[in-house]
Amino acid sequence: MSLDPALRARIEGLLSANRVVLFMKGTRHAPRCGFSAAAVNALNGLLDDYASVDVLADEDIRNGIKVYGNWPTIPQLYVGGELVGGSDIILGMLNSGELHQVLGVPAPDRTPPAITITERAATAIREATADAGQDRLHLSIDPQFRAQFQLKPATGGEIRAESAGIEVLFDLHSAQRARGLEIDWAETVQGSGLVIRNPNAPPSVKPMDVRALKAAVDAGQVVVVDVRPPGDRARAPFAGARVLDEDTVGELSALPKDTRLAFLCHHGNSSRSAAEHFRGLGFRDVNNVEGGIDAWSREIDPSIPRY
Repeated sequence: MSLDPALRARIEGLLSANRVVLFMKGTRHAPRCGFSAAAVNALNGLLDDYASVDVLADEDIRNGIKVYGNWPTIPQLYVGGELVGGSDIILGMLNSGELHQVLGVPAPDRTPPAITITERAATAIREATADAGQDRLHLSIDPQFRAQFQLKPATGGEIRAESAGIEVLFDLHSAQRARGLEIDWAETVQGSGLVIRNPNAPPSVKPMDVRALKAAVDAGQVVVVDVRPPGDRARAPFAGARVLDEDTVGELSALPKDTRLAFLCHHGNSSRSAAEHFRGLGFRDVNNVEGGIDAWSREIDPSIPRY
């Protein structure tokens, strides 16, 4: 299948303007499929800034990039104009250290994390994995510090940690997030199961109502981050808010990690995802404005149009 010359020129323009480009579903701040999210998580741990192209917003690019690189799936990572591959290849290269070389960043620290597994937890794990065969116990920890156990074969690139005679395999980023982690067993009225305590996890995103937001704004104690699209911001502006988009994410991410952040959208839904992203970056005082600009208009400033 041939590629339209004008579309080829558009793609080559994107690649020439940005050394690292991820063609994905959604954006790096709001991935819209699991494979794109996995690729974003890998890149975000290595780079402060790179270009992402939402193929769901441009059907021509969505179909054209598959022809351009002769690669049938999304996401696709390009570095220096060359196709690296899709999600599985990105993750494999991450754990082996090859991705660091391609991106020109320092080699990864592959020191196994020090973890603690209590005897009660170790007993439960041994019982649960007794029939695992060749499968091994993996623990992944995503940027929001959500942990997930899996039994699956080892690929060879994992980082291995051991406690109480139990071996746990981590991908590269999860290993960094797992330092000092404790795995225990708890029995409560709700049931019993493994409990993970992670000292590296930042505090949870906190709900903030619009009256608390107004008090913080008036006192100059918060940075408001507006995650709405340009049309919505123009229709109902929030004075003094910082805009979150591809051009500003690097600047906002570089703010001191104790900066108090409040994320704002239309009703408080999409802003929550952005808030979780910044929590994953290590910010310790992250707030989501409940009810969004709509609640602000209803309760604080009725001059702001509702839509």
